[in-house]
Amino acid sequence: MPTIRLPVGNGRLEAYRTGDPKVWPAASPPYNRVAFAAAHVVADPLADHDPWLEPAIDWDATMAFRRHLWGLGLGVAEAMDTAQRGMGLDWPVSRELITRSVAAARDFPGAVVFSGAGTDHLQPAAALGLDDIVAAYEEQVGFVEGLGGRVILMASRALAASARGPEDYAAVYGRILGQVSEPVIIHWLGEMFDPALAGYWGSDDHAVAMETCLGVVEDHAGKIDGIKISLLDKHKEIAMRRRLPAGVRMYSGDDFNYPELIAGDTEGHSDALLGIFDCIAPAAAAALGALGRDDRVAYDEIMEPTVPLSRHVFKAPTRFYKTGVVFMAYLNGLQDHFVMVGGQQSARSLLHLAELFRLSDAAGLLADPDLAAARMQRVLAVHGLAN
Repeated sequence: MPTIRLPVGNGRLEAYRTGDPKVWPAASPPYNRVAFAAAHVVADPLADHDPWLEPAIDWDATMAFRRHLWGLGLGVAEAMDTAQRGMGLDWPVSRELITRSVAAARDFPGAVVFSGAGTDHLQPAAALGLDDIVAAYEEQVGFVEGLGGRVILMASRALAASARGPEDYAAVYGRILGQVSEPVIIHWLGEMFDPALAGYWGSDDHAVAMETCLGVVEDHAGKIDGIKISLLDKHKEIAMRRRLPAGVRMYSGDDFNYPELIAGDTEGHSDALLGIFDCIAPAAAAALGALGRDDRVAYDEIMEPTVPLSRHVFKAPTRFYKTGVVFMAYLNGLQDHFVMVGGQQSARSLLHLAELFRLSDAAGLLADPDLAAARMQRVLAVHGLAN
């Protein structure tokens, strides 16, 4: 196994020897949990553009990554925050991404894709009226459904900026849910992922906000497949899960505590719609297979080593987690470069990336340690460090 000198702080480098890669059992869907990976996009490093101002996507590599996820029996949650939606990826490019993914899913047996629809083509402002926000949602929902796609109803920065209270959230969501053709997934994205969404559902207190959200779900349960909450708090997710109407799923968005939430308890379980599943897809598929065989020991043995990695990837400032997601894809040969939309490969430090390398190895998630070490060395060299 290769040895590489990695930074450890205080300007020092220490030798690190990788372990043997794990050989995961073949994916065995269908699983007894619904499981989506929120998928990242692969930037085009050779495009002639201004990276901070306009996204450029390598469509072939981006679609190949989605086929990788489908091949493991995972669904794809498309054009979400993991794809840098609203954080480098604008609505015009998102439309093309959704179009390509929905089309690709038709050619892949068993593939499932749900796509994000929101209001990100609106500039958030307090002066926006509810009709403006509803019209923006209608445009994006109509686009996804017009392709024959399924919708993830994303949180709206515009609504967060202009809502006067909980009643405005209930009014907007009620109008949209009254129109959808098929049940949607609602995404409550917390302010740790996007500071512009602070106070969503009309309150800075998550417990109060949850009451408003639950009221919307209860009033429109027939139009809701499930809800994903991304608050990084297992107690809040469990509390809400226990109050959902029959037939409405809880999709875990807790990248800190997902193994126990997916496994569940005597009162229920969460399904999965997770950004970390982009990184740990082979392990996640193997663990879900074990859970389906009622082998909780194997499930825990696979999942638990991924948790330190996930907590590192999603550490504060959490909104920069996409950098770790793309870096892992680069280390594992799932894309040929470490370049991101908006230049966000620079959003995490070299020390952060070095620790991600070590934690990935500890979880058995470096598919080819020689390749991963060689690619890590290239990143070190860019930072002026030679091995």
